[in-house]
Amino acid sequence: MQNIMDELETLASDIGEMALRQEVVITTAESCTAGGVAYALTTVPGSSAWFEEGFVTYSNQAKIYMLNVKSATLEKYGAVSKETVLEMADGALTQSDAQLSIAISGIAGPDGGSDDKPVGTIWFAWVGASTFQTECHCFEGGRQSVREQAIRQALEGLKRELAHLSE
Repeated sequence: MQNIMDELETLASDIGEMALRQEVVITTAESCTAGGVAYALTTVPGSSAWFEEGFVTYSNQAKIYMLNVKSATLEKYGAVSKETVLEMADGALTQSDAQLSIAISGIAGPDGGSDDKPVGTIWFAWVGASTFQTECHCFEGGRQSVREQAIRQALEGLKRELAHLSE
C-alpha cells in the first residue's frame, strides 16, 4: 500500500497537470492543516507555474487580518464553520491572482472539540469563478491522522473541481 506522502504527491501531480493545462492558478487558505496542502502541492516540480501562494491562518485574528474574514462571522458561527471557510476561500482569491482556492478549518485534536463540533470536524470550501463547493467531514484518529485525511480530502476536492472546470 502506498504511504500517505506518496498518495498526496500523486494527487498533487495530477492537480498540477490539470491546472497547467487549464491555465488555472491555485491558492490555499489553511488553518488546522497549517500549510499541509500547500506543502503537498509544491512537492511537484514546476508547481510555481500553477500555485501562487498559501495562507496559514491558524488564529482567528490571522483569518481577519490576512483573509478579511469578518469578526461577526467568527463570533456567530465560529472558526470551524461553512461560513468561515467560504470567507477564507474568498479572501484568499481576493489577496492573490489565483482563480481557484481551497480553504480548510477544523479541529484536529486532541482537545478543542464539543458536542456540536467534535474533534475531527473539518470544513472545506473550494471557490473559483465557476466553483463554489463546501463540505464538512468528521475524521477519526489522532491529530496527525486527522490532518492527513484533511489534506487528502482538500486535494481530492481540488482535483474534482478542476475536472468540472474542464467539462
